[in-house]
Amino acid sequence: MRVGLHIGKFDWEGSPDNIGERLGEIAKTADENGFYSIWTMDHLFQLGTQYGTIHGPVEATMLEGYSTIAYMAALTTRIKVGLMVTCNFFREPGLLIKTVSTIDVLSGGRTYFGIGAGWFEREAKGLGFAFPSLRERFERLEETLQIAKQMWRGDVTPYNGKYHHLAEPINNPQPLSKPHPPILIGGEGEKRTLRLVAEYADASNFVIGTTLKEAGVLYKEDTEDRREMVRAWILGKLAVLKRHCNEVGRPYNDIEKTLTTYIKLAPDAMNTTQVIELCRLLAMTGIQHVIFNMPNVHEIEPIKIVGEKIIPQVTDL
Repeated sequence: MRVGLHIGKFDWEGSPDNIGERLGEIAKTADENGFYSIWTMDHLFQLGTQYGTIHGPVEATMLEGYSTIAYMAALTTRIKVGLMVTCNFFREPGLLIKTVSTIDVLSGGRTYFGIGAGWFEREAKGLGFAFPSLRERFERLEETLQIAKQMWRGDVTPYNGKYHHLAEPINNPQPLSKPHPPILIGGEGEKRTLRLVAEYADASNFVIGTTLKEAGVLYKEDTEDRREMVRAWILGKLAVLKRHCNEVGRPYNDIEKTLTTYIKLAPDAMNTTQVIELCRLLAMTGIQHVIFNMPNVHEIEPIKIVGEKIIPQVTDL
């Protein structure tokens, strides 16, 4: 099992004056301690108090995603970087693919292209973005995926879709990742999202809740019933993905199965044994890459503990 780190909050003590310094320390520590990937959100507002103190109110500190992962890539040497996940309607597809390609080249081929349809209406309207209907957001997402595939195979013929028109989609230099940065689609919608995964993606990502009480609506008590519900839910989603793969003629095993959840290593929260058991549960369902959002990541020591005591125990799962 691969282990990734998701940074979803930046208003730690000393922020914003120390954001750059502390974020660099987080990235370098994860890189040095065996994490496979490091991610941040593509949000312009925080997610709100419905998620307790895990994220915070919408007015809380938030960084623009691609600037942030480019910064982290520059300070690391091995770890892969990505957004979990790009909001498709924030950027025109041509510029978006050029941005991902640039970071991939500058990082030496260490970029994931995480993307989704987008959902947070308040931040979109708050900063002047159009917020299309759900149907249109998914249609636009599919066009972006088609454009990414075309640009990354070097096809410069015009692209004419319903929403996007590219007269000459040149992309030079091409990414160093071959055949291109892995495309990861976030979400678990069974009709559209998982169908798009089967048709276009190299990885899928699901999000599950947590046993951390500070997580608001994401919290659920750690019981055997909860663990069984998580197991059954993941197996059900992966069964749908496999069916879509069969329908489009795509090998199911070609798709990396990733999952994001929240952990906190602290005396009043979780210990390493609990996290290892969680990884075992996820591995048994077919998850290959778990990405931990750690609310106390800025303390640095929890990153080292995961690297020293957890990653070696779950690598072979």
